[in-house]
Amino acid sequence: MKLATLLVVGLSAASAFGVAPASTTLKKSLSKPALVVNSPLRTKDAAAASSPLFRDPAVTRGGAVPGWAAYNEALDKNPLTAKACTSLVGWALGDLLAQLFISGGPFDMKRFLTLSVFGFIYHGPSGHYFYNWLDSKIEGTGAGAVATKVAIDQIFWCPIFMSVFFAYLGLVNGDGLAAIGDKIKNDLLSACQGSWKVWPLVHAVNFKFISTKHRLVFINGVQIAFNMFLSIIGTKK
Repeated sequence: MKLATLLVVGLSAASAFGVAPASTTLKKSLSKPALVVNSPLRTKDAAAASSPLFRDPAVTRGGAVPGWAAYNEALDKNPLTAKACTSLVGWALGDLLAQLFISGGPFDMKRFLTLSVFGFIYHGPSGHYFYNWLDSKIEGTGAGAVATKVAIDQIFWCPIFMSVFFAYLGLVNGDGLAAIGDKIKNDLLSACQGSWKVWPLVHAVNFKFISTKHRLVFINGVQIAFNMFLSIIGTKK
């Protein structure tokens, strides 16, 4: 009886001083969790929600490749310039690797600049117009369309491209028309045969899976190795 009286008195005193009983506090905490307004986790979540990473997923961005978003933007706004610069880099790397690991000897800066400029003034711009035209005339990615594009590229475009390549090198070196003609006559078939061993398969993938605006960056990625071959056959005496 004394114990019950003490409990009643204690609870009354606690209520008088504004202290809720433990059981009441526990029930309130279980029924309605307290919100921590300034929690570091909530601040971090809010920052993440406004991060560029949480933009519209339908928008093309760079992903894990640095500069890829900027490159795509350049392809949309200035496709000719972007593709010319792409080919400049591809041809520069191709000759650089050829001189470092195949040709040997002192580095030939004139040859390096000559081939880099060819990529910029001819390979990139001509590829831009040629592949845009080809895709506009032969639409789709079916087997027939892909095979037709590969055939046109290798049977017609390849000899034209190689002839321009040899003529350009001859003009840069100060060769006469007769010397340039002899160069084309002697090396054109070898250059085309080298192309036919590599590019039909590459272009089958290119025309099947790669979008028109990305064709040249895909080609240059593969062509770095092929340009090593061209830089050697093009500069041989």
